[in-house]
Amino acid sequence: RKFDGRFEAPGMLWPSNLPSPVALRRGAVAAGLSIPLIIGLSGTRHSAALAMTTTPAAHEVVDAEYPGTAVARMLASRARVKELAARGAFDGDWGDVRRNLLYAAGLKDLPNAAPGQGYTGHAFNDFNHVDATTMRLDVADFNNDGGKVPGIATNNPLGNGIRIASLPELGPGGSWSTCLLGSNKVPPHDVAHVQFQSRIAFKLVWAPPEYDKFVLVDDDGKELARGNPTGRVPPLYERQRNYLAVQGGKYDIAAHARAK
Repeated sequence: RKFDGRFEAPGMLWPSNLPSPVALRRGAVAAGLSIPLIIGLSGTRHSAALAMTTTPAAHEVVDAEYPGTAVARMLASRARVKELAARGAFDGDWGDVRRNLLYAAGLKDLPNAAPGQGYTGHAFNDFNHVDATTMRLDVADFNNDGGKVPGIATNNPLGNGIRIASLPELGPGGSWSTCLLGSNKVPPHDVAHVQFQSRIAFKLVWAPPEYDKFVLVDDDGKELARGNPTGRVPPLYERQRNYLAVQGGKYDIAAHARAK
């Protein structure tokens, strides 16, 4: 059930080897996780809770609204963003900046791999593939069945590439630079939220009017970091189209503020 700081299940006992629900909630809030949570339990003694949560792993924190989210991995990715930003890692030559973006997202730099085999040369390099999505691996093979996300191929198997390209040390789950198309809608109707049922760790949005700087925003559209790259950045029309694709939704607010 949704975790709101209480645990109410008639006749059930909270496991003695786990922190209390209140402690877990406080820890999530301290980490910046202001979303409904489910706490998964394992073992026959707690089978009622398991039935309520259908959590895939024991004691895993699951996002109740977007259950495909690898929550711990998402938070670790945002922590990397802030750490890198403090070192100025998003300023300077675009080649270095892009590699730092990949690292923050939990992705390997694989520019020579074949598409579908972990290729990440496109990540953050065009208007569209700018969503750092951290998903549970049991949803990594989901397709855009029935064209649920307009503008995206219906048969877009990404699971194998996700497994190859994801850095394991960021935490359980996988990462991918998914397409932002549909993220201007409320709620977002993009690959991350619809195909993978996952929140994003962060999104790159190029800021008007010059489109020479970018902001990184979290799933709520709040600014995490800024970047001022130089060198061979993506073409101007890609950067402009990137901003236009989020305009009108929650993800353009920080970029618009950056332009002032």
